[in-house]
Amino acid sequence: MPLQTRRPTGAVPWPLILLEGAEKTGKSYTCAVLSASPRVGRTLWLDLNEGAADEYGAIPGARYEVIEHDGTWPQIIAQVAAAKDEAARARDAGEKPVVLIVDSMTAEWDLLKDWASARAKKTDSNRAKLARDPNAEISVSMNFWNDAASRHRQLMTILMTFPGIVVVTARGKDVAALNDNGKPVEGVKEYRVEGHKNLGFDVSCWVRLHRDKPAVVVGVRSVHNGIRPGKDKPKALDPDWTLEGLIFDALRCDPSAAHVRDLTELTPDVPEEWTYAAAVSDAAKAPDLDECRKLWRECAAAAKAEMCTAWQAKAVQELIAARMATLKAVTALSDDDPWTVAVLAITTADDAEQIDSEFTESFGEVPDDDPRKAGIGHLLAARKREAALRAAAEKAAA
Repeated sequence: MPLQTRRPTGAVPWPLILLEGAEKTGKSYTCAVLSASPRVGRTLWLDLNEGAADEYGAIPGARYEVIEHDGTWPQIIAQVAAAKDEAARARDAGEKPVVLIVDSMTAEWDLLKDWASARAKKTDSNRAKLARDPNAEISVSMNFWNDAASRHRQLMTILMTFPGIVVVTARGKDVAALNDNGKPVEGVKEYRVEGHKNLGFDVSCWVRLHRDKPAVVVGVRSVHNGIRPGKDKPKALDPDWTLEGLIFDALRCDPSAAHVRDLTELTPDVPEEWTYAAAVSDAAKAPDLDECRKLWRECAAAAKAEMCTAWQAKAVQELIAARMATLKAVTALSDDDPWTVAVLAITTADDAEQIDSEFTESFGEVPDDDPRKAGIGHLLAARKREAALRAAAEKAAA
């Protein structure tokens, strides 16, 4: 492939500004004041578990509109996408820039964390744990966190390519510092923004608000008023600063020349060859969780490249998930336990029925909270599901 290049434009992109700080530092109020600026157009306010949107509509000159949603992720992301479409329409029509306010990103990430935890509670291992102890600590495995991060990235991609002005808020506070083992360090505090860990990386300007001292620009991506790491200290803003002045004067955002960030979506490598039958075979034989995750990514990439149908991708991914559940269940048992060997030998429905019957007969008198019985039962349930999905997938591939 020949080298492909282009010259940089030098134009200032549309800003994505983070306002963060402790409680009652004026984050939402500052956003509402921006809507009164004669230099902005339609202002859309997405309130996520803050409840400040209605009250701040009484600020003199405020003219924002509250986006309505039912609190679910599909509707939230759909409304943000609709706001982006409206911003593009206004830009193409030569109107003043649309402003989108998201208040707050702390609530957004809390929603996704709760979603990950709720899904984790439905796994066989966590169900068994909660059955024994309703107050047991739930293990949220990495695949659930990855799904939550993927949803967050979906939102951030819209915000980072928004053809207008975006202002997001988040809570920030001093928390106990942690050592390398994740344990609190006595007497040591560190400041942390409450939200996804990459939030500070993704925004173009980061402003911290305080109750008892001027707001400061923690970091900003700007040729005209940048902060050089290691050289420049965070810049204190004037007591009467406004988002209008920050955006149009300090950052020199010119609506007539501003552009969205040039983001090219990164996609996983697409396998050179991918067939449904081979994918089913590989999923059924995956030796460990890392291989399962690799096969999952390949399947997703194959589906995106239209190398398979949607139902084929779903069938393979369900089999991979079942295989992962089996592999996780095995870790709770001894490798040389005869029941482990017997359960892992299940390949057909007849095998599953026989082992299930033998398990009921052997452990019928054993209390349900017996660790070995619970572990074997968990493995048996996972393996039976895996065998059923494998049989269905292999039949479809034949």
